[in-house]
Amino acid sequence: MSQTIAPRFRTLMLLLMAVAGVLLAGAAPASAHAALTGSDPQQGAVVDKAPTQVSLTFSEQVAMSDDSLRVLDPKGNRVDAGKPANVSGTTYAVRLRSGLPDGTYTVAYQVVSADSHPVGGAYTFSIGAPSKTSAAVGDQTAGGGIVGGLYGFGRYVSYAGFVVLAGGAAFVLACWQRGSGVRAVQRLVVSGWVALTASTLALLLLRGSYTTSGKIGDVFDLTLLGQVLQTKTGAALVSRLLLLAAAALFVAVLFGEYQKRADDEKRDLTFGLAIGGTVVAVGLAASWAMSEHASTGLQPGVAMPVDVVHLLAVAAWLGGLVALLVALYRAPAETPVETAAVRRFSQVAFGSVLALVATGTYQSWRQVGSWSALTDTRYGQLLLFKVGLVALMVGVAWTSRRWTGRLAQTAAAKAPAKARAKVAATAGRNPGPDAKAGAGKPGTGKAGGDKAKPGGKAAKGEAARRAAQLARQQAAVDTARRKRLRDADPHRFGLRRSVLMEAGVAVVLLAVTTVLTQTEPGRTETEARTATSSPASSSSSSGVGAVTLDMPFDTGGKDGKGVVRIDIDPARVGGNELHIFSLGPNGRLRDITELKIAFTLAAKNLGPLPVNPDHVTTGHWVASGVQIPMAGDWQVAVTVRTSDIDQVTITKNTQIG
Repeated sequence: MSQTIAPRFRTLMLLLMAVAGVLLAGAAPASAHAALTGSDPQQGAVVDKAPTQVSLTFSEQVAMSDDSLRVLDPKGNRVDAGKPANVSGTTYAVRLRSGLPDGTYTVAYQVVSADSHPVGGAYTFSIGAPSKTSAAVGDQTAGGGIVGGLYGFGRYVSYAGFVVLAGGAAFVLACWQRGSGVRAVQRLVVSGWVALTASTLALLLLRGSYTTSGKIGDVFDLTLLGQVLQTKTGAALVSRLLLLAAAALFVAVLFGEYQKRADDEKRDLTFGLAIGGTVVAVGLAASWAMSEHASTGLQPGVAMPVDVVHLLAVAAWLGGLVALLVALYRAPAETPVETAAVRRFSQVAFGSVLALVATGTYQSWRQVGSWSALTDTRYGQLLLFKVGLVALMVGVAWTSRRWTGRLAQTAAAKAPAKARAKVAATAGRNPGPDAKAGAGKPGTGKAGGDKAKPGGKAAKGEAARRAAQLARQQAAVDTARRKRLRDADPHRFGLRRSVLMEAGVAVVLLAVTTVLTQTEPGRTETEARTATSSPASSSSSSGVGAVTLDMPFDTGGKDGKGVVRIDIDPARVGGNELHIFSLGPNGRLRDITELKIAFTLAAKNLGPLPVNPDHVTTGHWVASGVQIPMAGDWQVAVTVRTSDIDQVTITKNTQIG
């Protein structure tokens, strides 16, 4: 039976790791946690005279370098002068050169949000009148590409290493102290330390390129590394490395001096290791809390301690679960994991789940903020998926508790039989007086026998070697027999199977959690959408007569959903200027395959009047001199094509003139 389980164990774990990899690969490593909420000049605006500066407002404070804010003229040349500066609160500006000619200008920005994630984007505005532009801002590779993928994988490995290190050590100290002498458990905890240390070093090297150029060649740039060390994230990573040195000492004592001591001598050392290990684990968890989501936004003074408790609860549950799985599958037959240890872990896991529910509820409220954000944002959808995984794990854990109870009942029933067997064995090892009396009779033993014959020493040596060999063979047979008996226990087999399923869900859960930390919080995304949307989300008129139309579309294909925003200025009879923007579901500019516009005045049987806008930059089209011959309730028809076969036409009426 055990030979059948082992391949299943390996196959299932490989499958689950593949699922985790798919989740990580599908994540958007450049997801912005700070969002652009305003700009001056505004996106798509046409100003009469050249501004003296360009300013951007974000949803939170950001970190900027000398090249974080660039302004390019229609030919792609930079026209910004000096370094960007924080002018007030979350608003940052860069001055422009004087005497700029008319045309369309591109603003490109690339900053780092307060919770350590890179933010990049671009938009256009025009001076005098729109024009075609050849400005190329390049792909916003910060947070993406190969470096972004490696950084995301490093984050996953660091979380997994912390969970295995802290949770595995806690399982040994709190639930199964005999496990400190089990080689498989030792390797597990040490591998957690190695994974966390290696991934932290990798993140420190990747950080500079991750937040700037995104080039693999910049990973070993010492200048970038020096800049990283001066940031909050760099300080957190260095602190984590220092704490890992203390963790190495803890692991050495736990699997060295501690496992050598007798059970009655471990009490004081257990207390010391528990206190020291808790301090180190809290410090390691704080290295994430002090530099990521919890450190910015609402109530950071409350959010950071809550985040630490949340991470520790995750480690105690998931890390202990992995340690229990290793103990059930890999512990030697002489040191099987006791039923009492499983029951103690069940209590620890139950307490961890309660802590996760409490802290997770607070974190969800803080990061999502509204019921609509749960379903309308990527963060909310991932959070719902995570909640479902936790519920599934709790259900499987309940099954494990049932198998634990049955295993305890079986152990209690076997105890009297073991006691009787022990008494019988003791009686067999202590023969009666008659047997002892014969020990000294001639020919019955060494004491009463004759002297050894010549060559007897060689014969005795050979006999001793054969006896030792037979003893080893007998020990191997006994070990195999005990292992077969252990695996034949249906209750223990059921427990191993349910714990394996629980650990499999935990692998995917950890991957989803890692993706969540790289995804823009629902509250931030919702606020950004509100801030960047036009004052009127449907047909409306501004103070100067301009009309803005927001027209949602769905072509039914891949990436087929979005919004077309049309600005008609001045929305009067005669010549008008159109700015058309294509926005994705996240509210950001994106290109589509084809865009057509037509105006129809049904009351006068006029039209359709086609308009062919010029594509000026990503997600932005402009049409100048669009003639509206008379006032009335005009129907605006927009045809959107997102692929060779996916196309839809949407209409909306607006008053012009």
